[in-house]
Amino acid sequence: MILTQRQNDNRIVSETDVKLVRWPADEHRREHYKKLGIPVLLVVEAGCQPPICADAREDWIRAPVSHADLNARMATLRAKAWAGRLPEIDPVGVIRYNGRSCAVSPTEADLLHCLVRDFGEVVPRSRLLECLPERPARCQRNALDLHIMRIRRRIGAIGLVIRTVWGQGYLLEISR
Repeated sequence: MILTQRQNDNRIVSETDVKLVRWPADEHRREHYKKLGIPVLLVVEAGCQPPICADAREDWIRAPVSHADLNARMATLRAKAWAGRLPEIDPVGVIRYNGRSCAVSPTEADLLHCLVRDFGEVVPRSRLLECLPERPARCQRNALDLHIMRIRRRIGAIGLVIRTVWGQGYLLEISR
C-alpha cells in the first residue's frame, strides 16, 4: 500500500492513493496496482460486465459517474485501506499490526487503547494518566514513564514506535 504524506496544521496526515482504472480496457493496470497493494476504483465501460471485487482495496463504478459518487467511492477505498494500517488490541492484550503481533500487560493494553484511538496524533500525558488503573497519586509520572518504556520495547518488533513530544505527550506511529 502506498501512503503519501502532507503537512497539515503541524502534524503529518497520511492519505492513501486510489487509482482510477478503466475496465476492462486497462485490466493489466488493475493487476499491477493489486500487486503493489494500491487501492483501485474500476470504472466499468458501458455495456461491459462488472468485475468481481474480492479485495477490500478494490471497488467498481459504472460510467458515466457524478463527481459526488466518484469522490464518495474513492473516500471509502481510502478509509478501508487506512483501516488496515491501524493497530488493533484484542481483549486478551495482544496488539496486532501489519501481520505481526506481541503481547502486552493489561495496563499497557489500556495505555495502547488511548494511543491507538488517536493514532498519529499527540496524546497528552494527562489523558494517558487517566488510563492508568488504581494509580497512587505520587507515582503517576514515574509509573507512566515506566509503562511507556516497556511498551516501546515490545512494539518496535511489530513496526510501531512511541515518540515523546516534549511538554505535550506521546505519539504512536509507524516506525520509519
